Amino acid sequence: MAQKNRLKYILLGLLKDKSQTGYDLTKSFESDIGEFWTANHSQIYPLLKRMEAERLIDHKTSLVGEKLQKKEYFITETGSHTFEKWLKSPSEIDTIHDEFILKLYFIDDPQSVLLKQMITSQQSYHRDKLVHLKMQFKEKFPSSKQIKQHFGHSLVLRHAIEREQGYSDWLNEIYKTIK
Repeated sequence: MAQKNRLKYILLGLLKDKSQTGYDLTKSFESDIGEFWTANHSQIYPLLKRMEAERLIDHKTSLVGEKLQKKEYFITETGSHTFEKWLKSPSEIDTIHDEFILKLYFIDDPQSVLLKQMITSQQSYHRDKLVHLKMQFKEKFPSSKQIKQHFGHSLVLRHAIEREQGYSDWLNEIYKTIK
C-alpha cells in the first residue's frame, strides 16, 4: 500500500482555521506539531506549490513594508473535503525509529560501561522532555475551557506526556537492573 503524504494533511489541518504564510507553517513544526512530527522548509514550500496546483489551497499576496510581498495560504473547499476525508479514513500504523533502541539491541554485556552511559544520557533527555511537555500543557490548557476549545490538541499533548513518563519509568527500571 502506498504511503500517504501525511505532511499534506498536516498543512491542510493547520490552514483549516486560519490562513498562514509558509513561514508561519514552518514555525508550527518548531512548537506544537514538532512534538510529534517533523518537517522543514525544504519539504513545506515545494509541497505548498503542489497543493496549490491540486487546488487544495490558494493564496493571497499582501505587501509588507514598501517592497516585500507576503503569500498567505488558505484552504479551498476542495482542500477542506480532502482533509475531512483523510480524518475519516483508517490510520496507518508506522514504526517509530528510535536510534537508542537500535543501539541498545546490540549491547550484550549488562555490565557494559557504555550501557550505563547510554541509559543515563537517555534518562536526562526524557526527563527534560517530560518537564517541557508538562509545562506546555499547563501553559496551553490552564482551564477546562481551553481543553474544550482545542480538545484534540490536549489529547495529543497528554499522549506525549504519558509516552515520556512511560519511557522514563522503563529507563529507571533498566538502570536499577544494571546497577
